[in-house]
Amino acid sequence: MISIIQTYGNMLSAALGRTLLMTLLSLIFAMVIGMIFGLMNVGHNRVLNLIGTVYVDAIRGVPLIVLAYFIYFGVPAGMKGIGFADFRLNALQAGTIALSMNCGAYMAEIIRAGIESVDRGQMEAGRSLGLSYGSCMALVVIPQAIRTMIPSIINQFIITLKDTSILSVIGFPELTNVGKTIVGNTFKSLQTWTIVGIMYMVVIVTLSKIAKQIERRVNRGR
Repeated sequence: MISIIQTYGNMLSAALGRTLLMTLLSLIFAMVIGMIFGLMNVGHNRVLNLIGTVYVDAIRGVPLIVLAYFIYFGVPAGMKGIGFADFRLNALQAGTIALSMNCGAYMAEIIRAGIESVDRGQMEAGRSLGLSYGSCMALVVIPQAIRTMIPSIINQFIITLKDTSILSVIGFPELTNVGKTIVGNTFKSLQTWTIVGIMYMVVIVTLSKIAKQIERRVNRGR
């Protein structure tokens, strides 16, 4: 095990960095997607409600690996069919899009639940002061909802981090994919996957502890 760390330590560290980068990028884009569709689902427009519901149900109903294959292989093939022969997506781009769409569907539900957890009287009070619906959401409801959503958002970050391992199927050099490469070079499966597992565990346990600390502070602040 020590020899693997000495020889491939830098490679594993770089792979972990790429894994965290993709996770962070995906979470940022997922927050935007989740906010859009989450607001659609709590609004009073039936058409927007339907669009938001269809997106959430459709994306959550498709395995991430299928979504990754669709974006990495299917979308360029479709673009080529309509005349964009030079259209390409590299593994980072395709993986980020797939994770963002997948995580965004769950974020939409987190945001919807967070907004609905705020007492309706807060919205009514804001409207009675002359604020528009959008202003009430932005200035009154969402700031209060964020306190409730933060622990769930961190937990979703952890889930997304683990989901990056699925993207090894499209060749993105994240931690699991690099682990496969090292096993192929050394034929030391037990030692390699032990190291990879420990690296994931350290990051995920750390994030879990942070989530619990934030949740305690939020609960004390209520």
